[in-house]
Amino acid sequence: MRILIRQGRVIDPASGTDRVADVAIAAGRIIGIGAVPSDFAPNRVLEAAGCWVLPGLVDLCVRLREPGGEHAGLLESESAAAVAGGVTSLVCPPDTDPVLDEPGLVDMLRSRAAALHRSRVFPLGALTRGLAGEVLAEMVQLSERGCVGFSQADRPIVNTQVLQRAFQYAATFGFSLWLRPQEPWLSKGVMASGPLATRLGLPGVPAAAEVIALQTMLELLRGVVGTADPAPLRLHVSCLSTAAGVELVRRAKAEGLPVTADVSVHNLLLTDTDIGYYDTRLRLLPPVRQQRDRAALRQGLADGTIDALVSDHTPVSADDKLLPFGEAAPGATAVELLAGLALKWAEQDGVPLARALEVITAGPARVLGARLGTLQASVGRLVVGGVADVCVLDPAAPWRVEPAALVSQSRHTPFEGHELPARVRATLVGGHIAHEADAR
Repeated sequence: MRILIRQGRVIDPASGTDRVADVAIAAGRIIGIGAVPSDFAPNRVLEAAGCWVLPGLVDLCVRLREPGGEHAGLLESESAAAVAGGVTSLVCPPDTDPVLDEPGLVDMLRSRAAALHRSRVFPLGALTRGLAGEVLAEMVQLSERGCVGFSQADRPIVNTQVLQRAFQYAATFGFSLWLRPQEPWLSKGVMASGPLATRLGLPGVPAAAEVIALQTMLELLRGVVGTADPAPLRLHVSCLSTAAGVELVRRAKAEGLPVTADVSVHNLLLTDTDIGYYDTRLRLLPPVRQQRDRAALRQGLADGTIDALVSDHTPVSADDKLLPFGEAAPGATAVELLAGLALKWAEQDGVPLARALEVITAGPARVLGARLGTLQASVGRLVVGGVADVCVLDPAAPWRVEPAALVSQSRHTPFEGHELPARVRATLVGGHIAHEADAR
């Protein structure tokens, strides 16, 4: 199909492009930006005057709940939610049921996702069998099936020797480890430690739970990297939540360690005071913390210490949220809100528009790097000859987050009632219109 996106403001943070131009698409590829071939005859014209034409968003943490969690979300509903939010590429953690620790399960997930013609799904393989933290999974086989890295999702490895072996094995094959830093014993609480947790009578998770685990990971990374060039593996730190964690990542990068990091929209914009009177929509992993932590996360994302902003989309069933705060399942729907929340952060902190868009496009694409294969040169970018993954965003269409209007099967979000500054008008994946909002 030949599509012309006409007279939108084309913004590509990777190349610095920011100008009003036409974008011509044919056979799933961008064939012209500004200069449209003279013989180009579109089947469809998308009028984009007043809108921003962006690279498709890249989200490094989206749970699809398949296989096994269909009561909370479905691959079909959650992928529809992703493209409704402008997300054309997403990384799926391995904590499905059963977990993604066998090649056949990865094949099934990728096949089902491809058949829907929505977001590109890049699965993470389980680092250990069953995510039990005891025996390493068959990483080579999982990598051959398309896993872009290996993770424990939200389940820490208790045995540090197993974690060390994981680093050593990953270094042998050049794999990436995607780990959320959480010391297994200190992280058993349900909200961030502090005066508010004490007043509410809820068990807290101290900042030390993240710091101790992150220091351990970085020390293990130093042990396997040594003087190798290029580095034998990369550590991606998922969902930073503390000021001390940001500083550790900043120092590790200055040291030259192969480390990248992301932060969730919840930790970037919310604090523990938003929990109010035991609001289970704020029952999250990692927990939202105090203002000084939020300020450090925002600064780290702005200055490049943190590479990407993620939705940490985690569908949860209604029954699992209608429980006392300490018993409620952690998680919230957020993939549809990613673009709007990134822009809201930029408005509040005076962050340049290019940086606000980079952390949800080119930044996360760089984290994936070579694991994108033939897509590496074009995911998270708008480039002639590249795949036509495009998000058309209307900055003049603010909207209020109402759960009933969300596409995700799970509609629990702490951002209910918040006004977001822009709405996705259309999402193209490989030149196919995967989502188009009504004109209202």
